[in-house]
Amino acid sequence: MSVPIKLSERHSDFFEQVYEVVKLIPRGRVTSYGTIAEYLGAKRGARMVGWAMNNCLKGDAVIPAHRVVNRQGLLTGKAHFPSMTAMQERLEAEGLTIIDDQIQNFQEHFWNPSEALIL
Repeated sequence: MSVPIKLSERHSDFFEQVYEVVKLIPRGRVTSYGTIAEYLGAKRGARMVGWAMNNCLKGDAVIPAHRVVNRQGLLTGKAHFPSMTAMQERLEAEGLTIIDDQIQNFQEHFWNPSEALIL
């Protein structure tokens, strides 16, 4: 018999903070898991941000998870979207060019919440 896994309150709160930051990423811009983690004071929490992105895709909330990529601009989270091309299609619809799962001119499109937002 399997038991449903519930997020701890601490993880749930962190996920909600991640979602609030992700909602602020401007259209046509991207950021990384680690950059969000660092902004939230969890410098080594990139993997946890990834879990939050995976979790948000299971719900009804509209969170632009496609705008969060790895530190090199790779679409490492694409397997968690409805199709293997959905993440790329959403980014391309916002004007980004993707070749072999890599955002072209990544630094030009990079958005850093530590520079754009005040805690």
